[in-house]
Amino acid sequence: MSTTLAKKETVQRKWYVLDAAGKPLGRTAVIAANLLRGKHKVDFTPNVDCGDFVIIINTDKAVLTGNKAEQKMYRRHSGWIGGLKETKARIMMEKRSDYAVELAVKGMLPKNTIGRTALTRLKLYKGAEHIHAAQKPEAWTQE
Repeated sequence: MSTTLAKKETVQRKWYVLDAAGKPLGRTAVIAANLLRGKHKVDFTPNVDCGDFVIIINTDKAVLTGNKAEQKMYRRHSGWIGGLKETKARIMMEKRSDYAVELAVKGMLPKNTIGRTALTRLKLYKGAEHIHAAQKPEAWTQE
């Protein structure tokens, strides 16, 4: 029995739309990461970038379950002494919900060139409108 391996030149990329309204942030990020990697495809090959484009709309309406809104902290460091900045997840979701979703998806992608190029195919929008109608994206229904 032979195994079919995808080649970079033969990859067919599709566009998918995910609606994050009323859904947990992590669940939406898992679906987006799998679509960006191409794990839903029959000819998925781990060492080939065979993923699709993903549009996530309504990121400001994504839900954090449990006490994550108050307890989860987003941290970044400037590199200087005392340069640690912390932001609560509640504040991050109010001000920069698209960035919070991007960080969640980024953490689920591999830390190499395949993951970095896959993240460039992620398009995030706070509202229900997006500018990619010309690409004819499909709504992703499987959860």
